[in-house]
Amino acid sequence: MVVVQTDDFNVADLTAQLRTRTAGQAGALVTFTGYVRDYAEGQHTRTLFLEHYPGMCEREITEICTQAQQRWNVPEPVVVHRVGELGNAEQIVFVGVASAHRGDAFRACEFIIDALKTRAPFWKRETLSNGERFWVQQRETDAEKTARWGTDTSTDTTEPS
Repeated sequence: MVVVQTDDFNVADLTAQLRTRTAGQAGALVTFTGYVRDYAEGQHTRTLFLEHYPGMCEREITEICTQAQQRWNVPEPVVVHRVGELGNAEQIVFVGVASAHRGDAFRACEFIIDALKTRAPFWKRETLSNGERFWVQQRETDAEKTARWGTDTSTDTTEPS
């Protein structure tokens, strides 16, 4: 399940839905929730505006989930990503992964969030408490994390090198 929306989401509900859909198949369930935080030094973040490329964004996230399913035993990853104007400390993204084994669930969840940060067509504009606005640049460390996973989508039960 991949959803891009402006509305907030309920982590407990999404986790329960994933657990219900994977009942009998999963012995482990791993979730990640990302929040708006202060990005700039010396000023507090007031808001983060997330813009996306509709259609293309959902297709890329679906492809990321498919790659996770091909690499690890994870039947139905869930990704919910918000767009629009979000205040400091608001939820941005939820990733939920269930698997028979915890290792696959952890690795698939980490892979999905790493790939989301660098491959999905989202753009972020930060507004500071003093009113200053700027577009957030992708960090080199995020690109490095994604690159460590490689592009091979064959079954892979190892961690990134």
